[in-house]
Amino acid sequence: MTARDRILILAAAVLTLATVAVFSILHASARAERRDQPQAGGPRVTPGEVSLTTPGRMIFRNMAWGPHRDELTTVPSSTPSAPRTASGVKCLRFYAAAGTGVCLQAVHGPVSDTYRALILDAHLKERARYDVPGIPSRARVSPTGHFAAWTAFVGGDSYAGTNFSTRAAIADVRTGRLTATLETFRIIKDGHPYTSPDVNFWGVTFASDDRTFYATLATKGRTYLVRGDLRANTVTTVHTNVECPSLSPDGTRIAYKKRVPGLPKDAPWRLYVLDLRTMRETALAETRSVDDQAVWKNSHALVYALPGDYGADLYTVPADGTGHAHRISTAAVSPAYVD
Repeated sequence: MTARDRILILAAAVLTLATVAVFSILHASARAERRDQPQAGGPRVTPGEVSLTTPGRMIFRNMAWGPHRDELTTVPSSTPSAPRTASGVKCLRFYAAAGTGVCLQAVHGPVSDTYRALILDAHLKERARYDVPGIPSRARVSPTGHFAAWTAFVGGDSYAGTNFSTRAAIADVRTGRLTATLETFRIIKDGHPYTSPDVNFWGVTFASDDRTFYATLATKGRTYLVRGDLRANTVTTVHTNVECPSLSPDGTRIAYKKRVPGLPKDAPWRLYVLDLRTMRETALAETRSVDDQAVWKNSHALVYALPGDYGADLYTVPADGTGHAHRISTAAVSPAYVD
C-alpha cells in the first residue's frame, strides 16, 4: 500500500467519523426538541398555582414530554390521572410535608453538572439552599415539616451493585443547621459501638417527634435498618436486609425494598413491610423489582415508581400483602400527598 493510499484511507475514516458525529448531534438535538413537545396521548399539563398545603392533592415531578417536563405538578389524589397543573419549579427528586418541600436540582454547567437541595415554603418559594455532593437519589421531609433529608450518589450510580458510595444529609429547616453526612453519627450495631471505613447511609425517613428517624446503613456487604436519634447523634441497628425505608403515618411499620436471593443482580428487590413491634415481615403483592423509596398514600396503601416509557410511572399496592399492584399515573415520579 502506497503512502497516497494510506492518506486516502485515513481521510475517508475521518470523514466517516465526522459524519457520524454530526448525525449524532443532530439526532440528539431532534430528540431534545421532541421532548419539548407534548407527547401524543399523554397527560394534559397546563401552568398554574401549586401549593403544598391544599388538601387532597398529590404533588410530583412531571416526566411527560412537553414544555413542563421535570416541573412539580399537582393533581387530585383521588384522581391521579386527571389533567396536571404545573408549577414552573423543576426538581430531580422531591418530597413535602406540613407545608415544607425539599427539591433536589441539577445546575447545568459548561463542563459538568452540580447539584443542590432547595428548601421550599408552601408556595414553592425558596427558603434555603444547600450544595449536594453528587447525583440526587432520595428526599424526605419530617411530618412536622421541621427537618428535610436527602441522599446523593458520590461514587457509582446504582444501588444494585456494590461499587457505590452515598451521602445522606439532614437539615433543620427552622435553624438552617446541616448535618452533611450521617457518617458523623455514632453507630450502635448489635448492641456494641461500631466503626468501619466502608459505612454508607441512605433513604432517611422521619418519625413525628422531631427526634427519631430511620435509614439504611450498609457495611461489609450487608444492609441494616437503623433507628436514629437527632439529639444524641446516634444510629442503632434494628433489622437486616432493609433498603430505602419509609415509616407509616402511625409510626408502627416500615415499608422497604428487600434483596431476595435468586433475582437478577440488576433487579434484586421486592417490596416488604416490617411491623416494628413484632419484627414480622410481610411481602407485598408487587412482584417486580422496585428501586424506589415507597411513599405511604395512607395507612393502607403504598405508592412507588417503576420504569416507564418517559422515565417512570407511579404504581400503588396494598400495604398488608393482599390485592395486587396497579398503575395510577404515567410519566411521574417522586410523589407527595397533602392531607
